[in-house]
Amino acid sequence: QVQLVESGGGLVQAGESLRLSCAASGRVSSINNMGWYRQAPGKTRELVATITSGSTTKYADSVKGRFTISRDNAKNTVYLQMNSLKPEDTAVYYCNVNSMWYDAWGQGIQVTVSS
Repeated sequence: QVQLVESGGGLVQAGESLRLSCAASGRVSSINNMGWYRQAPGKTRELVATITSGSTTKYADSVKGRFTISRDNAKNTVYLQMNSLKPEDTAVYYCNVNSMWYDAWGQGIQVTVSS
């Protein structure tokens, strides 16, 4: 099995920054895509950003220019640098890692942005 541990969330004011990390452990092999999703209260889970094994990135329109996704393959870790945070970024953020053999999700981490 693959375990994902997320860290870096918290409470910040609008305009500030946070960096989320997600480390994969266990039967980790040949990771393909890594990504971050989020779910705000009363809303469905949505894609925030993904990065492929070849480092091709994709972002939701709402975070383009403010968030940056990156990965460290040696550490099986994906990061999400979030700058210029807005109150509408408030949500539980989930890490996702997949390969040919699994599709794993983290437990979620709270990000709260106050105005």
